[in-house]
Order: sequence, then structure tokens, then C-alpha cells
Amino acid sequence: MFFLNLNQADRRNRCNQVLLLAYQSFGLVFGDLSISPLYVYKCTFYGGLRHHQTEDTIFGAFSLIFWTITLLSLVKYMVFVLSADDNGEGGIFALYALLCRHARFSLLPNQQAADEEISTYYGSGDATRNLPSSAFKSLIERNKRSKTALLILVLVGTSMVITIGVLTPAISVSSSIDGLVAKTSLKHSTVVMIACALLVGLFVLQHRGTNKVAFLFAPIMILWLLSIATVGVYNIVTWNPSVYKALSPYYIYVFFRDTGVDGWLSLGGILLCITGTEAIFAELGQFTATSIRFAFCCVVYPCLVLQYMGQAAFLSKNFSALPTSFYDSIPDPFFWPVLMMAMLAAMVASQAVIFATFSIVKQCYALGCFPRVKIVHKPRWVLGQIYIPEINWVVMILTLTVTIFFQDTRHIAFAFGLACMTLAFVTTWLMPLIINFVWNRNIVFSVLFILFFGTIELVFFASALAKIPKGGWITLLLSLFFTCITYVWHYGSRKKYLCDQHNKVPMKSILSLGPSLGIIKVPGMGLIYTELASGVPATFTHFLTNLPAFYQVVVFVCCKTVPIPYVPQKERYLIGRIGPKTYRMYRCIIRAGYKDVNKDGDDFEDELVMSIAEFIQLESEGYGGSNTDRSIDGRLAVVKASNKFGTRLSRSISEANIAGSSRSQTTVTNSKSPVLLRLRAEYEQELPRLSMRRMFQFRPMDTKFRQPQVKEELFDLVNAKDAEVAYIVGHGHVKAKRNSVFVKRLVVNVAYSFLRKNCRSPAVMLNIPHICLIKVGMNYYL
Repeated sequence: MFFLNLNQADRRNRCNQVLLLAYQSFGLVFGDLSISPLYVYKCTFYGGLRHHQTEDTIFGAFSLIFWTITLLSLVKYMVFVLSADDNGEGGIFALYALLCRHARFSLLPNQQAADEEISTYYGSGDATRNLPSSAFKSLIERNKRSKTALLILVLVGTSMVITIGVLTPAISVSSSIDGLVAKTSLKHSTVVMIACALLVGLFVLQHRGTNKVAFLFAPIMILWLLSIATVGVYNIVTWNPSVYKALSPYYIYVFFRDTGVDGWLSLGGILLCITGTEAIFAELGQFTATSIRFAFCCVVYPCLVLQYMGQAAFLSKNFSALPTSFYDSIPDPFFWPVLMMAMLAAMVASQAVIFATFSIVKQCYALGCFPRVKIVHKPRWVLGQIYIPEINWVVMILTLTVTIFFQDTRHIAFAFGLACMTLAFVTTWLMPLIINFVWNRNIVFSVLFILFFGTIELVFFASALAKIPKGGWITLLLSLFFTCITYVWHYGSRKKYLCDQHNKVPMKSILSLGPSLGIIKVPGMGLIYTELASGVPATFTHFLTNLPAFYQVVVFVCCKTVPIPYVPQKERYLIGRIGPKTYRMYRCIIRAGYKDVNKDGDDFEDELVMSIAEFIQLESEGYGGSNTDRSIDGRLAVVKASNKFGTRLSRSISEANIAGSSRSQTTVTNSKSPVLLRLRAEYEQELPRLSMRRMFQFRPMDTKFRQPQVKEELFDLVNAKDAEVAYIVGHGHVKAKRNSVFVKRLVVNVAYSFLRKNCRSPAVMLNIPHICLIKVGMNYYL
């Protein structure tokens, strides 16, 4: 009886959690899809279809809408695509990351075999990753062009997400206030200016986050869905109860029989009923697949069907109301409340899409496909919320430009529909690879998937292409612009990495110089940032060539992204030793997932010192790394500052001398003149943030060590940390080789160099204080 009650309690808790997540999902997931009724019929009956104003045509249009939502939104996404999650995360990069992990499709540099040992690397596919490769899989893995084509396909999908981020606020806000033209004497130009004012306010407030108003998003969208469903039921009962017959696909046949080419061209408006479906998958990480399916099937889907059915019933008796069908179908007493709800719903939908744009840009940057941008995350914000200033202002300018230039929402809607259908088409092409390579299903299932859904979407896609002269060209222009940026940055960054790898210095030549490396050792710790996960970067030797002096402790730091959403904190640091112990040279590889966000206030220096100290202890205990003085580049060990062995360093906020280390204090004090000490104090007063980074004092705990040199090494580490921490970053000048072809010189010398000069510097991205930064100039010939 006890176990029965326990199981019932667990099921009840899981059910409550699903209901809570389903409620919260309305505010972030379904906004874009839920506001489509504002403009679907208006855009469908545009052009030649305006001359086919019959009841059968209206019923056929509704039948197309119903079966499009059912097959593409309900079946494709709710049944199949939501199951292709990457450790609970969704989106275009989640599919690409899954493929990169389960097949050798990745073009990311500095990937290591140790990355595959991360607990979340394979997830549910762990049991099947050792299955023999198929001939098709091996063919793609060996062909670099296939990998490049796959990456370009993903980048095209990514550019469509950013384009949707530009177009969604424009179409949503403009369509929501179009009712003012129908019910008031305001001119259309005035309504456009009101829309622009609302859009400016929406983007200006992005930097403040949505944590204070996010709790209102779900109630707004639920009220909106219930309102349009109620209006739909009213129209069905009032105008044409027999509209339910249009649920039969027979009316689709009648529609195309009567309308011909005009009916096919109208599919560019029909497909707008599924815009926003891809956002459901992209925002999967905030919720669960079960909660999203529950919310969609129980609330969103029936409400949308009732609304579209109600509009069809109204239009079947009021053909003249086609340009403003949604607002004209609302009973007069409820017009203003519904208008206000529409404006609020449009703002919520726009907010969700802007957040998705920030998220996809962050993922692009993490995987080396976007220029360096500032990513802001504040502790008080909701989990996962970020803000990117550069993208916010660029998207705002583009959105305002589109709104003012087109003015007619139908032209914006056609561009919007082309972007959404292209993104859906990219997902459809990636899913067969997931089915075959990740789920390990027979290739027959992949073929059936792409034949069924790909054929349907190809028809819609072809119709959307026909709308290019009527607004779709803006989608092509924006997507081409963003695709070029992402691919040029990836190409240039990859070539630069390969150049670094080719020019790295052999370890033996460095270590042959002896413990002092043939230079003057000064107190302090030097953190040398490099993209290389092994070897000594040319930046280090270039520094020593120009200034033959360096810090007593050297740490080569490599920050890299692993193709998984999140890396557990306890598995983030890989620490190893370079050379014998007397050299005091270490390697630290910091691994992060493509959705990991560095929170403001993270004290990297303290975590690094604690991790190295933990590695020294683990090495002495024989648990990892290399335990011989003959090692050149020791093995790497996964280290967390608070490992189960317990670190032998403790930290305090006092300014007292380090216990048991009189040598430490005299070394630090004597190494600086009174003038330098006074200047340092002034700098720390001017930079409170830097002072906070240095407020902790470390000291080895009073513990008996098996090896006396362990305590000495810990003392040296503490002394170096307290003396000075300097960050050495390469400052490269990139140019193509003289014998390069014209296209390469154009890409590297013009496009890539322009992006490098106008993006954030590495020091900003790494959160390095300017007072501690040392830049080493390097020339790269790619």
C-alpha cells in the first residue's frame, strides 16, 4: 500500500508539473502561431483569387488551412520533430549538434576524444553509438563537401530565424492595429506611425529584461486564444453552421478545380497559418515535449480551428469583408476588447521571437559561425534569457524599415511566409538524417518522411517563391546577408585556427630551454589564451622573442564550445601539466555548451586557481594526469574546485599574510616598488569590479602531504595568484596569401577583415579587465 501511494503521489506531481509548464508555454511558445488569424484570409484572397468569391472557394480555403495545420503543425512537429531534442533542447542547431555527435559531420576545430566522455554528450543515444556505420553515413563523413553543404544548410536555416525575428514584430504589430483603419477615421499612414512607435518601445525596453512582466505573458495568450475561439463559435452559429462540412478534404479538390493557377498561388497565404510552428521546437528547452504537446492539442489547436472555421462562415456570407475579415467578423460590443487583446498578444509574440533571435545568434557565435557580440545575462532575469545589444538595434532598424517601406501588411506577410516555409523545409531535410543516424532507424523511414512532408512543403514553398515580387524579395535579401556573415566568419575563423595549428611550436623545443625557459621569471601568473587544445601557440614564443621575461606560473587557457547544449559544471574544466613539475606550466581547457551563458560576476581567476590546486592534489594521489617529471604534455583530468577529494586550498577575505608562507609575502612585496604599489591601489579604487576579483586570499590548508613538493607547488601557485594575474591575448592581423584566388582574397581581406574590425574584441568576450590585459601582435596569412 505504501508503494502504491508513493507511485500515485509521483504521478500526481508529474501531472502537476506538466500542467504548470503547459501553462507557462503559452507566453513563450505559441504567440507567433496564435496571431496568424489576423492576416491569413486577407493574404489568401489576394490577386486572382479575389475573383472566385463563392462559398465553395471559402470552404476550400478553410479546408486547406485545417489540413495544413493538422499535417504540418500537429503531425510533423508534435509527433516527430519534438522527439528530436538534444538533451531537452530544440531548434536548428540542436539538430545539427545531434548529427555532429553521432556522426563525424562537425567542422568545429579543437574537438577532442575527451569531449565524448561528458555525461550529457550522447544522452539517450549512448546505447547505440557503437553500432557500425552505414555506407551512406561513411560517405558523408569522408566527403568534406558534404559536411560543408550540411553546415551551409544549417546556416541558411539560421539566417531564416534571424529574418523571422525582423519580420515577426512588423507583421504582428501592424496587423494587430489594422482594425483601427476599419473602425475609425484614422489614415493608414497614421496607423503605420503608431505601429512604429510601439515597435521602438518594444526594442528599447529589451535591455531591462522581461522578468517583471513575464508572468503576464501566459494569461494574455490564453485570453487571446479563448477570445478568438469564442468569436469563431459565434460566427459559425450566426452566419453558416454548415461550415463544418469543409473539414472534409473533398473541398480541397473543389477549391483547386474551380480556381486553378489562382488557387495554387494562394497557397502563399495559406501557409501563414503555420508560421510560428518552428518556434515551438526552438523554445523546447524552456519546457518539455509533453507539456508543449498537451498545450497545443488541448488549447491552441482547437482554438485556432474554431477561429478559422468561424472566419470562413462569416466570409461565406460577407465576401466584401475579405480585406479586413478578422476585425469585421467581431461583434461590435467586443471589438475594442479584442483589439486590445490583439495588440497585447502581438507584443508578447514579438517579444518571444526577439528572444529566440538572441538565442540563435548566441548559438551561432558559440559554434564559431557569428562575429563576436556582447551577450548580457543578469542574475535577476528568467533562466536562459539573454540580451545582445548589437542584434537588438540592428533588428529594430530593419523592422522599422520593413514596416515603413511596405506599409501594406500583405507584402510583409508574403515575405514572412517565405522565411517560415524555408525554415520548415530545412528542418524537413535534417530530420531524415536524424532518423537514420541518431535514432538508427532504417533508411526507408527517412525516405518516407521526406517524401510525405517534403512533397507537401515543396508545393507550399514553390507558391511562396511566386510571391517574391510582392514582398518575398526582402526575405531573400535579408537571408542572403545573414548567411554570408555567418559563413564568412566561420570560414575565416577556421582558416585562422588551422594557421595557428600549423605554426604552433613543438613542445620539445620549448622544454629544452630548462625550467626557466631561458628567460627571467617574475612573480605572478600568466594566462595565455589560445584556441589550441594542445601544443604551444605561436603567441607565446612571439611574446618571449620581443620581451624575454615571463611570469613564474604559466597557464595556457583554451575556451571552446562542445556541440551539446550544456556542460555540467563539474565537468567543465580539463586541467593538465606541461613539462616537468618544476616548470610550473599548466593547460586549462574550459568547455561550454552552445547554450551555456556566462553569468556576470563569475570569478574566473578563483575557479582556475582552485581547479589547478585540485589537479595537483589528484595528480599526487595518482587519480589523473601525469605523475612523472619526464612528461612533455601530460594527460588532462576533469577537475572541479570542490571535488570529492576536497581541495587543499582555502580562501578568505582577510588581507593577512598567507599562513605558513613568509616567503610569499616578502616575494610579493619586494617585487614591487612603493610607486607601483600605490598605482595599483589607485587602479583598484577606480575599478571596483577588478577589486572584487582580487578580494579573496588563498592559503594551503594545514594538511600533511605525501610528497613535500606538492605543498611547495601549491605555495608557488598561491604566490603567483596574489602577486599578479596577467591575461595574454593574441591580436592578429589577417590577410590572404598573395597567390590566393580572387574570391578568397575578397572574402578574407575585405569581408572577414571588416567583420573582425567591427565586432567585439576577444578581451570583452572573455571578460578580461583592461588593466590586466597584454596583447601580442600576430600576422596571419591564410
